[in-house]
Amino acid sequence: MSSSFETSHNAAARLLDLRLGCQADLWSVSFNRTHSPVDSEERVITAVDVFSKLAQAVVDTNDSGALADLCAEDVVFEFPFAPPGRPARVEGKAALGEYLKGLSGRMRIEGVRNLEIHETVQPDVAVIEMTLTGTVTATGAPYEQSYVVILTVRDGLIARYRDYWNPLRVAE
Repeated sequence: MSSSFETSHNAAARLLDLRLGCQADLWSVSFNRTHSPVDSEERVITAVDVFSKLAQAVVDTNDSGALADLCAEDVVFEFPFAPPGRPARVEGKAALGEYLKGLSGRMRIEGVRNLEIHETVQPDVAVIEMTLTGTVTATGAPYEQSYVVILTVRDGLIARYRDYWNPLRVAE
């Protein structure tokens, strides 16, 4: 008999396999569960649940509006390694929409590799490590960027998204 952790871990890996084509398995998707499962009578939408929706929207549609749809009105996006001239913080859904418009169409995201999802003691927070792959639309050059994201959700929507990435990689 498998534990509920193994069952949810296998289900998440299969979901990512089907939706993202990232060939997730027990070794490539790492859940560091350190808390007890939530009472099964009251299902809480976790950060992992919201990330699954986000990843599917990004890969399936490449539509920045799909990302904004998953955000709370008072969402905060933070970019601690933002290069000069780029915002280190974007506050509010409307401001995020404007920010994303400026990025829209620059690249086509085609896949997710090296995906590791780390749950925390708070089900509304997860740490996600991943590499996005795709194509730079202006040049046709391949795009590959690794990210570490700290995702916080509230009421099933993204409330805070801290994105640690290498801005020098984008400039190449």
